[in-house]
Amino acid sequence: MDTLRKNKNPWKLYETEVTHSRFCDPACGVSPPEKLTPEHLQLLRNAFTRQQAEEQTHEERPKGRSVRSRGRNEERGMKLEKFREVMRSVVGPDVEDSWVERFFSEVDISCSGQVRWQQLCSYLLLEFTERERASIPRAALLDKQPLIRLCSHNKREPTVRLVAVSHPPPLRYISVSKGGQISVWSSSLHILKTLGLAGDPTEEVASTRRFRGWTSDAVYMGNVHTVAIATDCRDLHFINVSTGAVFQDAHLFGFRSVPTALCYWHDAQSPEQPSLLLMGDDKGGVHLLWFLNPSKGLFKSPSKTESGPQRIFFPDLGEHSSMVSYRHIPNVHQESITRVMFEPGTNVVMTSSESDNTSVVFMNVTLKQEPYIWTFKQGAKCFDYDASLQLMVTGGCDRAVRLWTRFITSRPVASLLGHRTAVLDVKIYQPVGQILSYSRDAELRVWDISSHQCLKSVALQFPCQQPGRIPEHGNFPFLLLSPPLTEQPLLAVACKDYLAVLSLSERRRGGGGWLTDEGREPGPNIQSGPPLSCALYNPTLRQVATGHEDSSVSLWDVETGRRRLQILNAHGEEGIARMALDSSHRRLVTGARNGTIKVWNLLNGLNLHKLEPVDTSEVTGLTCLHDNQLLAVGWSRRVAQYDVAAAKDLYVRADMSWKSSGVHKSDILAVSQCSPLGVIATGSYDGEVIIWRLETQGPVLRLQRPTQAGAAPPVDGLLFLQHRAGNRKLRNRGVLVSSQAGCLCFWSITGQTHTYGQFYSPEQPGERVLSLSSDQPQNTILVSGDTTGWLQIWDISDYGLDVQHDESPVCERPPLLQRWRAHERAIVSVDVLEVSGRLFVLTASSDGSAGLWTKEGDHVGFFGQEVMWDISEPETYQR
Repeated sequence: MDTLRKNKNPWKLYETEVTHSRFCDPACGVSPPEKLTPEHLQLLRNAFTRQQAEEQTHEERPKGRSVRSRGRNEERGMKLEKFREVMRSVVGPDVEDSWVERFFSEVDISCSGQVRWQQLCSYLLLEFTERERASIPRAALLDKQPLIRLCSHNKREPTVRLVAVSHPPPLRYISVSKGGQISVWSSSLHILKTLGLAGDPTEEVASTRRFRGWTSDAVYMGNVHTVAIATDCRDLHFINVSTGAVFQDAHLFGFRSVPTALCYWHDAQSPEQPSLLLMGDDKGGVHLLWFLNPSKGLFKSPSKTESGPQRIFFPDLGEHSSMVSYRHIPNVHQESITRVMFEPGTNVVMTSSESDNTSVVFMNVTLKQEPYIWTFKQGAKCFDYDASLQLMVTGGCDRAVRLWTRFITSRPVASLLGHRTAVLDVKIYQPVGQILSYSRDAELRVWDISSHQCLKSVALQFPCQQPGRIPEHGNFPFLLLSPPLTEQPLLAVACKDYLAVLSLSERRRGGGGWLTDEGREPGPNIQSGPPLSCALYNPTLRQVATGHEDSSVSLWDVETGRRRLQILNAHGEEGIARMALDSSHRRLVTGARNGTIKVWNLLNGLNLHKLEPVDTSEVTGLTCLHDNQLLAVGWSRRVAQYDVAAAKDLYVRADMSWKSSGVHKSDILAVSQCSPLGVIATGSYDGEVIIWRLETQGPVLRLQRPTQAGAAPPVDGLLFLQHRAGNRKLRNRGVLVSSQAGCLCFWSITGQTHTYGQFYSPEQPGERVLSLSSDQPQNTILVSGDTTGWLQIWDISDYGLDVQHDESPVCERPPLLQRWRAHERAIVSVDVLEVSGRLFVLTASSDGSAGLWTKEGDHVGFFGQEVMWDISEPETYQR
């Protein structure tokens, strides 16, 4: 165990930014780390030590043997048979062989067939570390650029409050500046209308009747479609927003104190029932205004027609007793109230202040129960409460974010430290169990409620920020919106005269990395998910790998359709463009739209290598040669080579020795290799196909489909017919198939005549074929999938073979064996695979589904469907 303690940076191959989360596999029992105890590890270490000693004893030692030679001998590991024997002696004789083999394969990430003690220690250390990391979810704040807009009508004054108005549709935002300027925004943050608060009508000169105070808060009264605005002039302004025209409807003035915080509640199920407007004031008191008949108005209609808004002197509010009732609760706090909330289920008013003695107070409206009072140093500048979680979160000038339970006021559950300036606002984002906090220096932090860890910290870059200066803010910078009000959750942040809108995830996201579905609670049907970009079949592991636009990779059991493994956020937020297998079929290579390439271990889901990108543009083709030399092509228009077999470090440099610079004049879109002929083919956007010789790493032939007029269409796909290429009688015929604008062209890469046949595959004109496949041992069929979701199976056993060199290319179609609608949208990948002696067709589509079909057209099922299939039992197929 000393190695586990000392090895702080275990085996460099394991260093990866992707986090992991493991679940046990019922087919193999519990996962290896769960079955191994510290006593087992000590016995394993002794077994490895004994094996090394035995090998050194039985090995002849020549004279002058160097220390370096002994070091190599000490690094020898155990092979599977010896490892199985040791595990039986350590864990017990009844240990399953499948469990041992799985454990051995997961530790042997280099595919050397041996396991060393150092590898085992590194594997276990990584496993336990990643389990802990995977228990921490990803931040709800998405990695997207925030939408930032200038409130030009604020006149450089901060926005005090931003509210969302849903009626009349569509959604609008209304911002209120400190100086009383009201701006109406569209959902995309474009100003639709502006309005200024009305000034004192007693002023004789109309031109000087402008608002001369400061606003303190605003709230949207949803059932009456009104925005109430409080000011330091000890009044309330009621702005009517029920129509596209925004105007001031009423003015309630003459309060005895300044309202500093507002809250409004109404029964959403019965909007005509009485509603409540709560106000906290600068003297620590709470005011309650009950609007008794909101469907008929807030106040009694004036007896005579007045120009401008209805003005109501607060001492005369009794004249409106049929419409509104008023109550004042004084001295709730010793200082000005900073926030006020209302919990209708228990009739509890919740308020906060920056007082040390009455920081937060929860009191019943009836005052018949003792209030709950939280006291802490410097009080609370802001707080939020979630009734379902029974959780309160506070923030203030001491820069700490505190979590409190509903009924314990003596001490917080946790104090979250990290902000460098006063915390201005906090929100509980309940759908994902996270907290959002914002400080005066424009730093936004995301915290996990369960682990109390900071998941993300973002310094928002507002244009108004100046080096060394803290920007000015209003008292309420946050606005949190969730569906159905918006299509996706949003967080709006106000900083001085700027607004920023940030996107949030709608549900809790895992920490990324790989997940298995085993051990999870049954979930919704996952046969349709994020759009697919590629798919392939692994005959060694009998698994199907699918790559998705949301940067995830899924591995499926081809015999049942069950998902075995999932890699989340494989390339961050970048979609996966292409995938390939290495020659051992135990590693998966993925290429993304930003040019990054990664290598993954298919047995344990670990990121083994990160390959040096040639460019930041999309990877459009990957192919692995027999010696595990990986070739990558893309929009860089060059061929990059990577030595995956010899790589020992996480990062692998690109070998740019191929003579590809300037060869393709347009972006490369496809690549295919032919081992029997020792060549690869690449196709580009300008319709050119270039044949490269592997031995010389240079181009040897250019192929171009003749066109009647205009530019040649792009090459969407390439496929070498390996059986023909390996047959001496057939290798000079049509061995390469290209797809261009739906036309499938058969090419010979030897001799003088290169076009050996062509035909249009889709039934509808103007469509394309994005993927091709064939039964490579015989090359009797050709499978094509088009952009309408239709799949075609062609009989090519005699197609493109008997064409004479002096004849024109064949234009008629080969026999069409089968044709069916496989998907609702474009088919992006097809693959012919053989399982249990039968041929099947794998399809993947941009509609988010991947399906399995028999060669005759029977539908086996969609991967991830609720009911699994048994590939050896046709009666379990969906047909």
